[in-house]
Amino acid sequence: MRSEERTKTAFASLGKDFPAGLVVFLVALPLCLGISLASGAPLFAGLITGIVGGVVVSWLSGSSLSVSGPAAGLTVIVLNGIETLQTYEAFLLAVVLAGVLQLVLGFLKAGVIGLYFPSSVIRGMLAAIGLILILKQIPHFLGADDDFFGSLYFAQADGKNTFSGITSALSSINVGAFIVGAVSLVILVLWDTEPVKRIKLFKFVPGALIVVLVSVGINALFGTYFPALQITSSHLVNLPFISSAADLGNQLQLPDFSVFSNPSLYVVAFTIAIVASLETLLSVEAVDKLDPHKRRTPTNRELKAQGVGNIISGLLGGLPMTAVIVRSSANIVAGGETRMSSFIHGLFLLLSVLFLAGFLNQVPLSALAAVLLVVGYKLTKPTLFKSQFRLGSEQFIPFAVTILAILFTDLLIGICVGLAVGIFFILKANYRSPYFYHKEEQREKDIIRLRLSEHVSFLNKASIVLTLEHLPGNSHVIIDGENSEFIDYDVLEAIQEFKQTAHERNIVAEVLNVPEVAALNVH
Repeated sequence: MRSEERTKTAFASLGKDFPAGLVVFLVALPLCLGISLASGAPLFAGLITGIVGGVVVSWLSGSSLSVSGPAAGLTVIVLNGIETLQTYEAFLLAVVLAGVLQLVLGFLKAGVIGLYFPSSVIRGMLAAIGLILILKQIPHFLGADDDFFGSLYFAQADGKNTFSGITSALSSINVGAFIVGAVSLVILVLWDTEPVKRIKLFKFVPGALIVVLVSVGINALFGTYFPALQITSSHLVNLPFISSAADLGNQLQLPDFSVFSNPSLYVVAFTIAIVASLETLLSVEAVDKLDPHKRRTPTNRELKAQGVGNIISGLLGGLPMTAVIVRSSANIVAGGETRMSSFIHGLFLLLSVLFLAGFLNQVPLSALAAVLLVVGYKLTKPTLFKSQFRLGSEQFIPFAVTILAILFTDLLIGICVGLAVGIFFILKANYRSPYFYHKEEQREKDIIRLRLSEHVSFLNKASIVLTLEHLPGNSHVIIDGENSEFIDYDVLEAIQEFKQTAHERNIVAEVLNVPEVAALNVH
């Protein structure tokens, strides 16, 4: 019954999910292609992963807004895995086995790990990804880089780094690409203003779609009237043409099942499973914080969904996948409401492969870079930094360290560094038992009292969140912080979210002597 209700809700929000899915598709397309190139895999592999993530995983996942597909954080692992196993077909078997391991982790209920990451670190990850998107897209926005996706790492394989890449781009601007990028950016900024939002027609037309159409038109005008400004094919989308079932079959590759006896296969599979699972859990935690409705993703179900997705992707010749924050953020910013937006983005990827390659290969990459610049800005707005600073050093320092560590290393190392700093502050507080639980059975409603202890740190967050999630319906819950000298911000946030949503389970929530926290505007 729950599944039927969710499906009805998904179709009821189609007016918002359809344009959001289109926006996510426009963001995902270059990323799917770019991650394939950066991973040393066939170009078509990233598209397969994006299609499976949208068409299959969106329905298996319990998340309403997360989008799954090939992840930038796995590029080095994929590249090393292919080199270690010597063939891409052997690597595909590792992807399948990684999916099986993720299924096992889901059934073992390992998804709770995601609750142990402080919100300061998660918000730092979001802000860092936003900054990386901005810094990495500037060369493409200027039309000065043939490699659209480049590398999300600070130090690149070509000897350059993020800042030297921007400096080099400023000295070799492609005027035509820059004009298209600038016009696209202006359109996207205007599209988000109140006067434009008031026009009903524009509510159903995403700015990114207008950007694509206008950018193709401008480049066509350049070709007719200003040939010197026309953008060359190296700065346009480059999709493989598929005109028949035979062509599609040629793009698909099958795993090499003869390498089962290779011990390195299991090392690569285990590495993919652990890293992909961790990135997924962090991403869905971040997406839940960005969700305007504050819905929570069932993490164990998410691990199972990702496991099935990786099994299918590996069997079809695709890359490993995770829930990805960039596409998920684009989904939220574009107004997505349910899993239909992710599903629609997967359908668009499939249709683009089958029917739209000719048109999409005319889209300038600088226009897509403008879309990503706007997504990056919304992830790292100045108001986010101000809000974190006001929360005090225990929240701001881990937040800032996470950003710097991710910017100058990579996603996983940066998160680990931020987590280490966060743990240092956590250990300064007492992490004893977070509450006293007492239940009084009554005729109409059972009364459940949770008396918080003297010190409630982030280490207690998982215990409190799980307790609140499993409280019985039709009860009266009293959360009392009278004896508490310190309650960590993350715990306060969890209690406040419970208070706001308790009525959905017919629970009367009464919170005493617990301060409220201001909601952070992070999207």
